[in-house]
Amino acid sequence: MQVTPSQRPLLDARGYPRTLVTLPEFHRGRAPRNKGRRYPADPPPISEIVQLIASHPDTPCGRRNRALMLLLWRSGLRIAEALALGEQDLDERERSILVRSGKNGKRRVVGMDDWGWEQIRPWLEERESYPVGPLFCVLEGPTAGRQMRTAQARQIFRSAVKRAGIRRRIHPHALRHALACELAREDVKLVVISRQLGHANLAITTTYLQGIAPFEVIQTIAGRQAPMVPATTLLG
Repeated sequence: MQVTPSQRPLLDARGYPRTLVTLPEFHRGRAPRNKGRRYPADPPPISEIVQLIASHPDTPCGRRNRALMLLLWRSGLRIAEALALGEQDLDERERSILVRSGKNGKRRVVGMDDWGWEQIRPWLEERESYPVGPLFCVLEGPTAGRQMRTAQARQIFRSAVKRAGIRRRIHPHALRHALACELAREDVKLVVISRQLGHANLAITTTYLQGIAPFEVIQTIAGRQAPMVPATTLLG
């Protein structure tokens, strides 16, 4: 009996059988499970971010994953923007990162602090031993050298959260929220935060700042100085 191509088992790159849910055709026309759900801004504290990054071993793959998380945190890029970066898009001398095609195809230049550049330098040096291409590339298998996919990056986060023993969900976008809140605490102007994040208007940026805890608002307002009134007004 002759087996037709449609009856042959589907195999992945390693030769293992693939299930139907891994095929793009399976999800075509199906609404995502989280469609319509809105998640409040809940940025992780710095201690958990550092714990997440430190969970990676000192291997080529670990250095790449560390650099990806550090860049997302210290620059506030969207995960798709970070994965689309090429080696030539980073200018350490100018402390700038060129986003060639951001949301809605917009091009912008963002900055990153000296500490961030210092922390991703091990991967930048490691990346030079691979063929020229995307900054965050696949390192092993038949797709080595190609751009990492978003699904792969999200899996890296899930594995790191589990490995670090963090009992909360930390996804790539959470690091973007964390940067926005940190900049606001440092009294950076809202318009600068908005430009860094690539928002179309300031109203979007303000939603990111909902991650600031209520006690921070209370302490800030409670610590205000008393109004300065001229002495002549009180003596009059």
